[in-house]
Amino acid sequence: MLPKNTICLWYDGAALDAARFYAETFPDSAVGAVQRAPGDYPMGKEGDVLTVQFTVMGIPCLGLNGGPMFRHSEAFSFQVATDDQAETDRLWNAIVGHGGQASECGWCKDRWGLSWQITPRALIEALADPDPAAARRAFEAMMQMGKIDIAAIEAARHG
Repeated sequence: MLPKNTICLWYDGAALDAARFYAETFPDSAVGAVQRAPGDYPMGKEGDVLTVQFTVMGIPCLGLNGGPMFRHSEAFSFQVATDDQAETDRLWNAIVGHGGQASECGWCKDRWGLSWQITPRALIEALADPDPAAARRAFEAMMQMGKIDIAAIEAARHG
């Protein structure tokens, strides 16, 4: 049964590869049904993957092989709350090390251009610190980082 709401992600022929990568990388993720073209069509041939149903951390998604007309942008991203530095490192390194691209403040892109925010819970807590000076120090530390370093965030937070 299809979920009531599904995130549709546009790919240029790589929806199945992306779905497999997400399923291997993120917990509670899986590849579901793959719909293939029943015949030749203007942009492809019979048997080409048209769509892929998959989940990413429990979120239902549909990968659509729509062609090169549209690209992913930072206007959409998955934000992943990590529990510790090991999880932060593992996910960041999987995305960036698999043809992705590092960015700033915990952001990175996978090899298909989809943006990810690998965000330790410790960072979220530090930015919400009731002491404005502590929150500011954590924020300023974060602004200097690519991948988030939890120990550095905590050190900045506590002055």
